[in-house]
Amino acid sequence: MPSIKNAKIAILATDGFEQSELFQPLEELKKAGATVEVLSLEPGEIKAWDKTDWGKSVKVDKTLSEVRVTEYDALVLPGGQINPDKLRAEPKAVSFVREFYNSKKPLAAICHAPWLLIEAGVISGKDVTSYKSIKTDVMNAGGKWTDQEVMVDEGLVTSRNPGDLPAFIAKVIEEVEEGRHDDRRAA
Repeated sequence: MPSIKNAKIAILATDGFEQSELFQPLEELKKAGATVEVLSLEPGEIKAWDKTDWGKSVKVDKTLSEVRVTEYDALVLPGGQINPDKLRAEPKAVSFVREFYNSKKPLAAICHAPWLLIEAGVISGKDVTSYKSIKTDVMNAGGKWTDQEVMVDEGLVTSRNPGDLPAFIAKVIEEVEEGRHDDRRAA
């Protein structure tokens, strides 16, 4: 059985990610023993949005052009309003999310990040949650939306907001330790 201590986890984000939704999983997953890399579209640093203004920056470990889905055991998508909206307009990011989903490895999205799942065409028929303002988007894409702190459907982990981070991170760890979900249908 896989262990979080041997896991390599990617966090995909760009400028405008919700600060707590990247930094808290990054810190907690590392504390649990995983190797965690921040991926983005361009090298350098990306800047958080922290409630009402720009927040801290984080170093980009690798760009999407430098990595392959096969290198990672799980993918985490932080929310914020700006970050997933920018990423869903980038074919390379959408393709990476779709390919990750199709790999049957754990894929986790919080807050507005399910916009990327919608754009990648992987949410239809899934039990999911999200930030309440995109509930209609999720449902229009065929997702079965529920107002719960964390939803899991065949390794697809979703949560609503920063208040759900403890449950979200715990589920990511649990799903990594369960391994691939070979019963997941491809998008």
